[in-house]
Amino acid sequence: MNAEKRREIFTRFRAQNLHPTTELEYTTPFELLIAVILSAQATDVSVNKAMRRLFPVANTPAKILALGEEGLIPYIQTIGLYRTKARNVIRTCGILLAEHRGEVPRTREQLQALPGVGRKTANVILNTAFGEVAMAVDTHIFRVSNRTGIAPGKNVDQVEHKLMKLVPPEFLMDAHHWLILHGRYTCTARNPQCWNCMIADLCDYPDKTPMPAKGV
Repeated sequence: MNAEKRREIFTRFRAQNLHPTTELEYTTPFELLIAVILSAQATDVSVNKAMRRLFPVANTPAKILALGEEGLIPYIQTIGLYRTKARNVIRTCGILLAEHRGEVPRTREQLQALPGVGRKTANVILNTAFGEVAMAVDTHIFRVSNRTGIAPGKNVDQVEHKLMKLVPPEFLMDAHHWLILHGRYTCTARNPQCWNCMIADLCDYPDKTPMPAKGV
C-alpha cells in the first residue's frame, strides 16, 4: 500500500469519527488500568457491566486492596479468567500503593512491571489516559493492518512498529482507536462487511465480500 492510500484511509476514519476513544467506561487512569487488565480475552461490554458494580464500591487502589481477592471475585466472576485477573489486580493495587503513592505510573517500563500489564495494556494507558502517541495492537488491529495492507506483519510487534512508522504523524494519536473500531464493527474476522466499508476502494484485501442477499 502506498502512502497516498494510507493517508486517505485515515482521513476518512477521522471524518467519520473525529474524537475516537476506548469503549471501556472509566473516569480516572486507575479505573482505566483495572478495566484494561480485566479486558484480556473478554469483551468491553462484559467488563463495563462488571465495573458498573465494582467502581461505586471500590475505585481506588486502597479500596480494591481492602476487598482482597475473595472480596473482588464476586464483582468480576462474569469475566473470563476472573481468578487470575483478581490476583493480578490485587497485586497491582499493592504495588501502586507501595511504589507509586497510589498513582498510575506514566512510563512504559513501570506500567509493564505491574501484574497483568503487558505491552498492549501499557500502550492503551499511555495513549488513552495520558495522551501519548502509542499503538496498542490487539487482534482487531493485527487483522485490519494485515488484511487491508495498511501495515502487514507476522506478529503484533511487527505491526506495531510498522504502524508507528507508516501512519502519517497527524493521525498517530487516534490511529489505534480507529483501527480497533473498524475491526470490531466492519472488518470483522469471519464475515467482513466489505460491501459496507468506507475504505473498500483503498483496501488491498483480494476477497472482498459482496452485499448479502435480502433475507440472508
